[in-house]
Amino acid sequence: MLPDALRTALDQTLARFSPQELSDSAAKLTERYRTGAATGLSTGGNHLRSRADIAAYAAYRMPATYAAAATAMRQAATLTPGFEPRSHLDAGGGTGAAIWVAGQIWPSLEKVTVIEHDPDIIDLGRRLARGSAALRDTTWRRASITPGLDRPSADLVTMSYALGELPENERPDVVRWLAEDAAMVIIIEPGTPAGWATVSAARDVLAARGLTIVAPCPHDGRCPIEPGRDWCHFSVRLPRTALHRRVKAGTLSFEDEKFSYVAATTTAWPRPAARVLRHPQKRKGLVSLRLCTEGDGIRDVLVSKRQGDLYRRAREVDWGDDWPGTAS
Repeated sequence: MLPDALRTALDQTLARFSPQELSDSAAKLTERYRTGAATGLSTGGNHLRSRADIAAYAAYRMPATYAAAATAMRQAATLTPGFEPRSHLDAGGGTGAAIWVAGQIWPSLEKVTVIEHDPDIIDLGRRLARGSAALRDTTWRRASITPGLDRPSADLVTMSYALGELPENERPDVVRWLAEDAAMVIIIEPGTPAGWATVSAARDVLAARGLTIVAPCPHDGRCPIEPGRDWCHFSVRLPRTALHRRVKAGTLSFEDEKFSYVAATTTAWPRPAARVLRHPQKRKGLVSLRLCTEGDGIRDVLVSKRQGDLYRRAREVDWGDDWPGTAS
């Protein structure tokens, strides 16, 4: 759920356009992505061709990006108690969904910088940020993300739905660039096999630099998921407003955003024994869990009613949650 200030600011922006204009722009954007005629926000593509396109993009993607970023950042914050970043750099930040999330989760933040290449997107992001006292002084810098780009140091560095839009040969250097002088790096991509492959490769780069992988993995070792057979991703359900449904030509009052992510820190933190990788299968008296573990790779475990407290916990656990217990 978007915070009230962001939802109000976004509604005010969208009110400048008719629902039909926004719906038409969203349909065209979807078609450009589908046909491969568009490149990403951070690469200098021209798929956002008008102010209506940009407003439609914000209506179309900002709630989902916010929801995915909120889920990933909350998990990272839960696993790093006492981490109180003072500065935040959001690379390829678009209209700024990630800085709204970070401000909610880490109120210690004082200095925020967004790097985005499109001046009209920056203009919209800046106008939306005026709705938050904590974000009004955000620095919006116009630049394309490239390895070695001059940037301020930051305790927290994020990149959401942008790394995979860069040329593949540049991504390792960009990840190293993200990690420079950062205490925590969080990278989020779509929950698709390609998105997970981008995150997995970034995870390898971060681990090779000596960072601790705090989420979602319970270890720093090689990912046990075999490419081509499965992929690591998570899901968050978010509500759709009436306008959101109109823009997306959808009828449901909600949507499920699937995403992959990695969070890494320069400090070692305690980690859970395992992470739930799929929706638990719950039957009468039995719960089946697919887990990623440190020592045993991917494990399918069964928790029965005879296991008492562990079973009660298994009945409550969800996709993406920590799993500290043991089961056979």
